[in-house]
Amino acid sequence: MRDVFVRLGTDFLSTIVFLVIYLATDSVALATSVAIAGAIGQVTYSRIKGDPLDVMTWASLALVIMLGGAALLTHDPRFVLAKPAIIHFALGAIMLKRGWMLRYVPPIAAETIPDYVTAAGFAWAALMFGLGAGTIAMAVTGDLKLWSIYVSVVTVGAKILAFVVQYVMFRTLIRSRVRAARA
Repeated sequence: MRDVFVRLGTDFLSTIVFLVIYLATDSVALATSVAIAGAIGQVTYSRIKGDPLDVMTWASLALVIMLGGAALLTHDPRFVLAKPAIIHFALGAIMLKRGWMLRYVPPIAAETIPDYVTAAGFAWAALMFGLGAGTIAMAVTGDLKLWSIYVSVVTVGAKILAFVVQYVMFRTLIRSRVRAARA
């Protein structure tokens, strides 16, 4: 679980750096420049260490550079704030693939309730699209405190809640089907 949080922190480091510097200085140019330099530095450091860089790393770097460039050109921080939404939309699109979730659940779930696992995969896609839309809505308001609370508390909390609900539902359904098969 620790690895997941380290990975998320690494993926969103440039956004976090941007937010901290912007809130401290109220300078879009400084915050964006440091965020872009930090993202490039992260990738460079990983390459020097010989760490494998996945598609998400390259996509994140491209987003930081493109959205950061737009923020610098327009002096509008909302472009940088859109990065998490774009990632949510991309994940939602990937999650629209039927059965994507079957490889991530225990074998008993994949064998016993594959129809519910598939439905849960679509529910996760809907959640990602909803969270992405919410992130955009928060970014459009221009209120960085509201946006940061939404991105750090609401989106994370919604995912944790969805995982817990899914776990309880899957466990209940599997027990019910196993009992029915024994009877």
